[in-house]
Amino acid sequence: MKMTARGSIAALLTCMAAAGAATPAVADSVPVGVPLDAVKTTLGVDAPRVATGVPVPMVGAPEAPRLHTGDLLPTPLLPVVPLTMDLGHTLVSSPLPNLAGSPETDGAGSLDAPETKLHARTPGAIVGAPLSMPDGSNFGIPNVVTPKLGLSAPELVGTPAALLGLR
Repeated sequence: MKMTARGSIAALLTCMAAAGAATPAVADSVPVGVPLDAVKTTLGVDAPRVATGVPVPMVGAPEAPRLHTGDLLPTPLLPVVPLTMDLGHTLVSSPLPNLAGSPETDGAGSLDAPETKLHARTPGAIVGAPLSMPDGSNFGIPNVVTPKLGLSAPELVGTPAALLGLR
């Protein structure tokens, strides 16, 4: 079978359309179990169990810089980028032998943190030009001014919570 240029372009477009249609599901957090089995074999004590989720940050659209009257450069010059992520469900449990001094009181302690959504914003750079706008009283030549330099504050908004328990 002989492939023509038109046929190879059609095959390429078909593959690209199939790849675009099969978009994978985006995970909010990736579950991770921390392997601590070697603690029991090397130290001879019961190891705690740790399971958590690694957050996957989702980057939003950067904010567009805005021009203000009297400024030569937009503000902020380096735009602020919003991020959204889910802190995964975290469970840490550990055996607690002889909690009250006797073997009958053996139990386990746990720390359980439910999934939490976090919103963050990166800092933005604010830069002012060392020249003013053209000055009509100075034949249209800009004046030299003190340049501005600053950063907007980063933000982190969320409501993480945790439950501490004994059994």
